[in-house]
Amino acid sequence: MRVRPSIFASAGALALAAAVLTGCGPTGTDSDVVQGQPVAVNPELSTLPDIDVVTDIAYGSDPAQVLDACLPPPPDQPAPPQTDAPGADLPQPDEPLRAAIVVVHGGSWARGDKADIAWRAVCQWLASAGYVAFSVDYRLAPKHIFPAAFDDVSLAVRWLREPAQLERFQIDPDRIGAFGGSAGANLVALLGTEGSGSLTTGSRVAAVAELSGPIDLTGLATTDDFVPVQLAYLGCPSEEDCPNAVAASPFYQIDPTDPPFFVGHSSAERIPLAQAEIFVAGLRAAGVSVDFVTVEGTLHSIAMLDADLKKRIVEFFDDHIGTPDAPVVGDDGG
Repeated sequence: MRVRPSIFASAGALALAAAVLTGCGPTGTDSDVVQGQPVAVNPELSTLPDIDVVTDIAYGSDPAQVLDACLPPPPDQPAPPQTDAPGADLPQPDEPLRAAIVVVHGGSWARGDKADIAWRAVCQWLASAGYVAFSVDYRLAPKHIFPAAFDDVSLAVRWLREPAQLERFQIDPDRIGAFGGSAGANLVALLGTEGSGSLTTGSRVAAVAELSGPIDLTGLATTDDFVPVQLAYLGCPSEEDCPNAVAASPFYQIDPTDPPFFVGHSSAERIPLAQAEIFVAGLRAAGVSVDFVTVEGTLHSIAMLDADLKKRIVEFFDDHIGTPDAPVVGDDGG
């Protein structure tokens, strides 16, 4: 692993600033440390046949710009049996508005699919917790370099806020969150940090949970085998000649109006823990609320999901977008 000391020094300064600004609570890189539970087949990534899924809904004009909608059961009612009728569990007009979560799959920005079993399981899990979950496909590298994938994820959020989608899915446009792992974590972290001001308009989101995200793509705290992955995504010939690196790095987009974050990262996985630590330190220094969980072991992205971590993530979303009365940070347009 290679480290740029100058940027780490900057992260340390941010952590110190956070301590001065907050005076209490988690600061810098403080995290809850939990034990990973490696198993041959993760039962927490099993699909839920009682959660209805409407597949391959176009949110843009490109064939890759499609998403699946995972629909929660009606409030205070058991989940209905699965049906072959598309959209059979769409909410009725008299039902209360529901919060939504955009789910972004991983795969080194070059592979993966919303319909992969593990990512379908994530979508259905979040729906079972009461959220309308939208699992998004996006254009992939190396054919489509940055910012294509990010543009697609941003477009999906704007599409959700269109009147037709708000009515169709009974979504509260003020309560849209995002969840991603690995490359998807990079994209949702950038979704959370890009732009400033209100979290209830355009492509802004009100809460972000990311697992194992590559947060700084400028060459900080990376491994030799991951460098070619980053360069292919960024469309760069080398780390030294890579103008897209800063724009694609959520760390450099942080500002005080960013939404609350949940950051989960394993202690010895393929994306160095230092990536999460500098991100958390930067967010906290800016006064952004962060729940940071370090999972002991090598599990990467959604492979680290166990019952406890899933509970923590749902509680995070419940706290920030789960009810209409939940406060929305950054909603004053400042």
